[in-house]
Amino acid sequence: MSSPREILDLLEENARYTTEDLAHMTEFTEDEVETIVAEFEDAGVITGYQAVVNWDALESDGERVRATVELNVALDRETNYGDIADRIAKFPEVTSLRLVSGDYDFDLTVEGDSMREVSHFISDKIAPIPEITQTVTHYIMESYKEQGMSFDDHDDDDRLSVSP
Repeated sequence: MSSPREILDLLEENARYTTEDLAHMTEFTEDEVETIVAEFEDAGVITGYQAVVNWDALESDGERVRATVELNVALDRETNYGDIADRIAKFPEVTSLRLVSGDYDFDLTVEGDSMREVSHFISDKIAPIPEITQTVTHYIMESYKEQGMSFDDHDDDDRLSVSP
């Protein structure tokens, strides 16, 4: 028997599946699929639909730079992690923001048109936030997989085989 969770799994696999597609892949009718999806959207379970883009495959003159940034923060009695997250998430350059466990507090992904733009954003907008005590920026050199989608170039390995 199908469950509403199966609809979520299928939409996460491919957000372009139609209601008809989802009904064929599950035991739900098209009307039931529409109702389930609408309920998920209303409840904030489904918050949007996005294309997974391999920007490296796009031939263009423009540079697109992404970086992950580790942020350490110092909280005071009036400020909590949610307050800091709300402030940072408002910047359009920020594409993802996560509170994480480990050696730092937040994992931030930033996009810009150049390394200079990303660097200035971090130094001018993020680092000056009073609660932020440290930033460590890692520029993404190449993406091999995003949101579960592999970016294969389908080129065979050019390296020569060496056998003993």
